[in-house]
Amino acid sequence: MLLNKDAVGKTYPRQVFPITEEAAQAYARAYNENNPWFFDKSRKEGIVIPPMYGVAYSWSAMTQAISDETLGVTPEALLRVVHGEQDMRFHEWVRPGDQVEVEGFIQGIEEKSSGEILVVGSRSFRNGKLVQETFSPLFFRAPKKDKKSGSETSPVEEPKKPRILTKEQKIDEDQTQRYAEASGDQNPIHLYDEVAQMAGLPMRIVHGLCTMAFTSKVIIDHLCDGDPRRLKRLSVRFSKPVFPGQTIRTEIWKEGEKEGRKVYGYETYNPEGIPVIKNGIAEMTPL
Repeated sequence: MLLNKDAVGKTYPRQVFPITEEAAQAYARAYNENNPWFFDKSRKEGIVIPPMYGVAYSWSAMTQAISDETLGVTPEALLRVVHGEQDMRFHEWVRPGDQVEVEGFIQGIEEKSSGEILVVGSRSFRNGKLVQETFSPLFFRAPKKDKKSGSETSPVEEPKKPRILTKEQKIDEDQTQRYAEASGDQNPIHLYDEVAQMAGLPMRIVHGLCTMAFTSKVIIDHLCDGDPRRLKRLSVRFSKPVFPGQTIRTEIWKEGEKEGRKVYGYETYNPEGIPVIKNGIAEMTPL
């Protein structure tokens, strides 16, 4: 498969997404959220929408971009797609009752020896004002070939930076079903073992964005004092799949400051100590 590079820069018509309290809270519960900012209407500030809910209200616009026939994504290729990274920028806070307009676009296409990288993005607006941006590199693996003989050089591991926080979270057995329903991502590799096995996986896997949502909870609860409005950016690279029933561990360290924001790095590990999220970056405003 060769993606059509003429599609780079293409922007698609905006779609209107009404923000409802019920749907946003269903999304929050789909990753085991319990932050009062998302549920307690008696708070003087009212309630806000979880930052990661942008995944749900931008899903249709992103799908519109990927489904563009001129782009050249085939049904067979969709079984080989890997969500490589996710970078989300939070500019304004969204509340129940808002009407959000979302436009999808093609950010870039890059050829690799092992496949192709398609970067799709979305921009979300409320009353004409930008509230969120999302960038999602998708890696389309080339059909399997016989491995070439020869040794491979292992990457040199950098010394670990001092961790300031480590938190474990349990992934429920039904997490993928709940997250698929709440997010709109019904990719069958997250729902059916037999489909996941057709794609070369041992069983159904947890959505990468669900794992990312779990880490957003750690960051908001412990680094933002529970206030989601402070989170301004969350960016990750998905390095290994997570499976239902596993316990993940997120480790966080300080990276410094950037444009008046505090910056933290993090990684998330599976029970074997293998990173499932690498290059995690969280940026937030100070108190």
